Amino acid sequence: MMLRILPLLLGLMAGAVHAEVAVIVHPGNAAALSSDDIQKLFLGKIKSFPAGGEATPVNLKEGSAVREQFNQGLLGKSESQVKAYWSQLVFTGKGTPPKELDNDEAVKAFVASTPAGVGYIDASKVDGTVKVVLKQ
Repeated sequence: MMLRILPLLLGLMAGAVHAEVAVIVHPGNAAALSSDDIQKLFLGKIKSFPAGGEATPVNLKEGSAVREQFNQGLLGKSESQVKAYWSQLVFTGKGTPPKELDNDEAVKAFVASTPAGVGYIDASKVDGTVKVVLKQ
């Protein structure tokens, strides 16, 4: 009996861990960002918003479940692949990874106070201080 219930419980627990990721910008930012634009910003391939203006992306700290979802869903890479990608760019002097912030609240506060800011948080943490440009 317990062996039949275990897969069900594990499935429910896995579903509870999955949260929707919201990519956010400063509320005064009129930028429309595609998933391709977001990928390029967070991989250092572009440094400005498509419509112009500098962009300053920020990451959640390594090991965050929302960061892992963002990496998989929007960057199409695992955490180790993202780390290897940035290690190579840093080693060759071709780039610097986005600054890491401790939690959703820190990312939201940074983006809300930085017109060039772009980050991602758990969609349930979004409020009027930031603007959502994409949900995943």
